[in-house]
Amino acid sequence: MRTTNDAKLQATHADLASDQAAIQLTDVRVDYGATTAVHGLTLSVPFGEIYGLIGPNGAGKTSSFKVLATLLEPTYGNVHVCGIDVAEEPEAARCCFGYMPDLAPVPTDLKCGEFLEMFVAAYGVPRDLQKQRVADCLEKVRLTEKRHTFCKSLSRGMMQRLVLAKCLLHQPKVLLLDEPASGLDPASRVALRDTLRDLARDGVAVLISSHILSELSELCTQIGILNHGRLLDSGPPDQVAKRLGARTHRILEIQLHAPCPDTFEFLSGLSHTQSIKAEGPELTLDYLGDEADQVALLRTLIERGYAIRSFSERGITIEDVILNLEEAS
Repeated sequence: MRTTNDAKLQATHADLASDQAAIQLTDVRVDYGATTAVHGLTLSVPFGEIYGLIGPNGAGKTSSFKVLATLLEPTYGNVHVCGIDVAEEPEAARCCFGYMPDLAPVPTDLKCGEFLEMFVAAYGVPRDLQKQRVADCLEKVRLTEKRHTFCKSLSRGMMQRLVLAKCLLHQPKVLLLDEPASGLDPASRVALRDTLRDLARDGVAVLISSHILSELSELCTQIGILNHGRLLDSGPPDQVAKRLGARTHRILEIQLHAPCPDTFEFLSGLSHTQSIKAEGPELTLDYLGDEADQVALLRTLIERGYAIRSFSERGITIEDVILNLEEAS
């Protein structure tokens, strides 16, 4: 009797060691002719983690995802998913992960349930489990009521969640999501975020790429910053932002009693001011000075007679870090 993919997957899950990484890339390099997209990437993601791989356009994120999804062979390096060597056993590795590319196609002439029924059979799920598996996956992505709705009538956010449901049909222990929140409205992003958090609590490892940086910092338990194919830093979002931000600049927020062009001109001329933005009486500075410089700046502003309502340093965010990397490229 033919062994189903479902049975293979259960056997693979049973063999996983509790301390084994869900995703492990070691010294991975990807070349496109004379261009190197990924330089010696080493990355480890444990089960139950939501890991965000972020960086400017051209940083190497999509190439890294394609290598993990067995769609692209690296120039060299080792790639393991659920302990399986992707190069040696690609079929076994595919049983372990679900891959959701950016703008995945969905046939519009099928109903949502029909779309999932087509894939649940292709995944080799036993016939007697298929109906319930489809229902369970629709519930996980909050689309139960859309089972009999044609795919063409779904919003962009619902379409993305339907594709995610398709990725869950074979109960993968790893999810590879490339720009899953692209173009989604706020409500759809919240629904997607809640689904991914539920999956992580169940032990699924989620590797996610997105340009919606505020969403990643709120969603991810760990992040990695890629730039020109190199991993600059990795860890909890706030710690990564603090470490990388400290190498560049600080953000000062100054609120005046009323707009004053003279203040803008004065601050712009300071040696520590890298850039400045003004919105009415609110000024935001990319500031290179340290804490002593900030104290001196505040004293000078008061001595010059500027009416200061507030003066504070805002914590560096991941978005600040990425914008700095883009400007430096």
